[in-house]
Amino acid sequence: MDSIEDIFESSLKLEENHFKDGYDEGYADGLISGKEEGLQVGLKTGFEIGEELGFYRGCVDVWNSAIRVDPNFISARIQKTIKQMDELLHSYPILEPEKESGSDMIDALRLKFRGICASLNMKLEYSGYPKTSDVEF
Repeated sequence: MDSIEDIFESSLKLEENHFKDGYDEGYADGLISGKEEGLQVGLKTGFEIGEELGFYRGCVDVWNSAIRVDPNFISARIQKTIKQMDELLHSYPILEPEKESGSDMIDALRLKFRGICASLNMKLEYSGYPKTSDVEF
């Protein structure tokens, strides 16, 4: 009698077993594709942030060069703001992207950059890496 019950029990649990097998297989595939997608998003985001930081670094270097050539070219107040931007750029947590302060620092850099450009009456802005649809040949 037990062998007959075992046969029926395995038939009754067939759907449950297939469901569990499918779930396990889907979960494993999801982990793999999730890691791949996470890598791509991380690379893209990291590149964009690095590019923006590089843009600000270049601007600060140019402004500091202009100050060395003619210290009266830029007011002391603006020079102080440029120095603050330089310090923010040096202290940005490049190797710790999860740090919350990184987002605040980018916002502070953007604000200081706009303030310096307005004070110098410069029309300079970071527009980001051009999208493929923006590039004309």
